[in-house]
Amino acid sequence: MNKFFVLLLATLFLMPSVLFAAPTIEELQQQIAEIVEELDDLSDRLDGPEKHTAMDRVSFYGDIRSTVDSLHYQDVTFNPGINVDFSHFFTEVAEGAGMVPGDASLGSFADFNPNTGAGSITPTSTPLDEMFINLRDNDPVAFGQMMTTFQNWMMGGMPAGMAGAFRMATAPQTSDINNDLMYTTRLRLGMKAKIASNMTFSGRLAMYKNWGDSTTSKVFDSWNAFSMDGTNGGTTTGDWLRVERAYFDWKDIGGSDFYLSIGRRPSTYGSPGNYRENELRGGTPSGHLVNFNFDGLTVGYHLSELTGIEGQTVRFCYGQGFESEWGNGTLFNDEITANLADTHLGGFNIDLYNDGKTFIQTTLFRAQDVVDGFKGVFAFPAQYATLFAPSMNADMQKFPNMNFEVRYTPTTVIGNINLVALGFSREEDNGVNWFGSFGMTQLESNGAAGMFGGMGNDAIYKAQLSLDGSEVIMMPDRAENDDTQEGYGVYVGVQIPAPLGKIGLEYNYGSEFWTPFTQSQDDLLGSKLSTRGHVGEIYYIFDINPNAFIKIGGLYYDYEYTGSGSPVGKPIEIDDIKAGTAYSLMPIVDTAWDAYAKVTMKF
Repeated sequence: MNKFFVLLLATLFLMPSVLFAAPTIEELQQQIAEIVEELDDLSDRLDGPEKHTAMDRVSFYGDIRSTVDSLHYQDVTFNPGINVDFSHFFTEVAEGAGMVPGDASLGSFADFNPNTGAGSITPTSTPLDEMFINLRDNDPVAFGQMMTTFQNWMMGGMPAGMAGAFRMATAPQTSDINNDLMYTTRLRLGMKAKIASNMTFSGRLAMYKNWGDSTTSKVFDSWNAFSMDGTNGGTTTGDWLRVERAYFDWKDIGGSDFYLSIGRRPSTYGSPGNYRENELRGGTPSGHLVNFNFDGLTVGYHLSELTGIEGQTVRFCYGQGFESEWGNGTLFNDEITANLADTHLGGFNIDLYNDGKTFIQTTLFRAQDVVDGFKGVFAFPAQYATLFAPSMNADMQKFPNMNFEVRYTPTTVIGNINLVALGFSREEDNGVNWFGSFGMTQLESNGAAGMFGGMGNDAIYKAQLSLDGSEVIMMPDRAENDDTQEGYGVYVGVQIPAPLGKIGLEYNYGSEFWTPFTQSQDDLLGSKLSTRGHVGEIYYIFDINPNAFIKIGGLYYDYEYTGSGSPVGKPIEIDDIKAGTAYSLMPIVDTAWDAYAKVTMKF
């Protein structure tokens, strides 16, 4: 571009030389040098505004938070087991049904000692007998456990159709676990851009990691260790920047009060959970009910002009929580994933009143065709190899410090979930903020179950021989029932002005079947608002300046039932598992507390 201007001006200067006396070569060179200098200066002055205009199309902002936690778990109990229906196993498999012809006899167990594994069984020609002999020779411990179970049932005459407990441990194992120092860093990088006078783009990238770990997967010891699409922003997943939010807003459509928003939705850090974060309302739905990333759309309408009620807005929200076909094997029409379907989310978020001081909101939400655990990646716990991977168990003993990583894909639709909440918050002129929220959840089971259970109930497994007849494998067959279960939760809190900042007190309780979508809340002990039991929190926020603060506090969890944060599986009383009268596939925690200190800076 600069060369073009130089040639153009040089031509204009040379043209008059036909009519007038031509300037000397030195004079022409001097003139050209002056012109080039002026053009360079003009170019520099134009490049600045052009670059500024281009870069200002997207404005960046964000915050960084570093935290130290001291985590303590009391009475962690491991008493794993599953419900197994053996009624068909003895009548079909023992008789060689579908396998090879053979004697229907189960063999003789008269001289077998299940406690030591000593003794023998009388070989017969059934596949079941051959499996017993192979298991006895290769894994005497597992053989003893299985034979004890079989003997008890055969001697007791288990009625046909009944399910019994197949346990991995003879007695509950209980201990305390302490992690005195746990460091994490969270980085959130926000973006916004003005597309037009009534169109904007918003986005946020997030990194959340514990120090010294970027493996992105954890050993699967609880649902809190299972990160998936909706929870990646709130679980420590390494030094990756993930897209937590990315959406556009189209306001005042056609000059009306309608607006449309599509993309990865702002569905985390909603009211009243934003107070403990020391920030403004960060998400659309009730934070008591939803703190979960999802992709979808919102159609909203500002009702204030019609009703005269300040800040009144109604929004219909739709999203997808699970894609059942693409990338899940169903393109091959395989039997394992034949019962899957897309999980759809939909409902209403209504701001009933909002004048900047008083805020009243209700959220009504439905998850349709929920599957038995959304897809994700985790490290398989070696402790479950005996039950679920017996053929690999012997090799795994040689490498006790290694876990194999698996990609979990659900196998079936287990039902639907309905959720509703009503929340109130008030910011007083004297600096006191207080709030209360009440929520209810309803689990609609369809009677189906996957590996970890059905909708609010446990799975009934069926024992069957592997294809090569070398082992008994446990496969989920159905849920215990198809009952609909209701749960409820309450959440209250207050912030009081104090020297250099404010003091906060919060309490929440969840009942036996309380199941909100708050799994992306980044509490290290698990989302406090999804707890089936009691949680208390106290904190002190020291305001350093408008863009930085320090928060010191503590959380105390008192669990009453298992399965907090998951709709999959039956909630079991913690005390029953500790007493050994009930069991749980996952380790359970009775009480826990977390003392923390956080420093947050906004930029």
